Amino acid sequence: MYRHTLYPAEGKVSVCLVGTGAFGRSLLAHRVPRLDIRIAVDINASQAAAALSAAGIPEHNIAVCENAETAERAFAAGQIIAAGDLAHVIDRPFDLLVEATGNPEAGARHADMAVANGRDVALVSKEVDSVVGPGLAHRAAAQGLVVTPVDGDQPSLLIDLVTWAELLGFEIIAAGKASEYDFVFDPASETLTSNGETISVSGFSDLLDLGQSDVDALINARAEAAARLPQRAVPDLCEMGVVSHSIDLVPDRPDFHCPIARIVEVPTIFSRRHEGGVLAGDRRLEVFHCLRLAGEVSFAGGVFIVVRCRDADSWDMLAQKGHILSRDRKTAMIYLPRHLLGLEAATSILDAGLLKRSSGAPDPKPRLDLIAIAEQDLPAGTLLSATGHHHAIQHVGSTLVPAAPLANDGAAPYYIAANRRLIRPVHHGEPVRIGDLELDPSSHLLRLRRQQDAIFFGR
Repeated sequence: MYRHTLYPAEGKVSVCLVGTGAFGRSLLAHRVPRLDIRIAVDINASQAAAALSAAGIPEHNIAVCENAETAERAFAAGQIIAAGDLAHVIDRPFDLLVEATGNPEAGARHADMAVANGRDVALVSKEVDSVVGPGLAHRAAAQGLVVTPVDGDQPSLLIDLVTWAELLGFEIIAAGKASEYDFVFDPASETLTSNGETISVSGFSDLLDLGQSDVDALINARAEAAARLPQRAVPDLCEMGVVSHSIDLVPDRPDFHCPIARIVEVPTIFSRRHEGGVLAGDRRLEVFHCLRLAGEVSFAGGVFIVVRCRDADSWDMLAQKGHILSRDRKTAMIYLPRHLLGLEAATSILDAGLLKRSSGAPDPKPRLDLIAIAEQDLPAGTLLSATGHHHAIQHVGSTLVPAAPLANDGAAPYYIAANRRLIRPVHHGEPVRIGDLELDPSSHLLRLRRQQDAIFFGR
């Protein structure tokens, strides 16, 4: 596609960025010509100003605004606004809100406020999207607005790859992503490193290559050898849940297989069981941990599909050109080894702002819920704090299950449980239920979820 003619020749989108963490800063610093980012909002105005300055904006052009009045004057004077509350800038003339806080409650408030004030939304915060994304998109569409996932993160990139494949008539066996952090093996020291943590894995060299080994036996042996490294990440499952809003794909098991796998092994492992793989059916969502040596190429947290090789001659030719086929040559992997965060987010922002088109489905539906599962006994009174870069709750894992309306005896969506206190104990292995939580009736996220349930489930 020749992209320079995709948008109106003079078209630009004015943007308010909320959340200046890694994603937000990369968007600010990249300076896309067709984006006009005049407003940045963070937990306080000073933090937003620091992000603007770090992105190369001269300090004399940045106005630290603590209220709506100072923001109005600064905007009129042509300055770049740094604010600590979206309410202080919501009346400024911008086209689209980029919500990148990663905070489920704050993100819900920001997206709700933007739609209520006639603004399109690029919803970077998967924590919000996983709980209320389809409902927000439905409400926005009724007003001629767009709520979209964002290129630069895996959900939007995978939706694009899957729908491209469907358009071309490929038969999809599996689709998914590589986890954020590779598993890097050092044969000399017999160590395995992931996300800055290194463990000893004596004898792992014998597990390095699949060859003709039994798939289940090998991936189980790798998982056992690497047991001290995390092998299930809530954000990975959350992102696949967001994908399911737009595409009818399902996990093969609620917590995913998540094998530690070499890149060349992916189409073999993610094939049907009768073909030597791990999957019980087709169109499965999955995640794998990229296993490699230090000097080998990374999957870079990218996305992939595994497709059926229906024409052997064509795929033999493609294999000669370096495409990756399963060892029985019945399936192949097509992949995109990148996700560039804010550096490529502009495609989704321009689509939404100039073409009124989402990077997801035009009519997303809540197909899967990411729910919270206790990984140890949790007593009443426990605060389920979501902390760190990935906003995970200590001792609480997750699975993806068919979406359902909220009910007291029903499992709680993970990010509705986040930052709530338990009012009754939850035993190891059990889901956290809505009735287990002390819920704030003024919660924006809870209100939006109930609206979504009413739209899609009649409640």
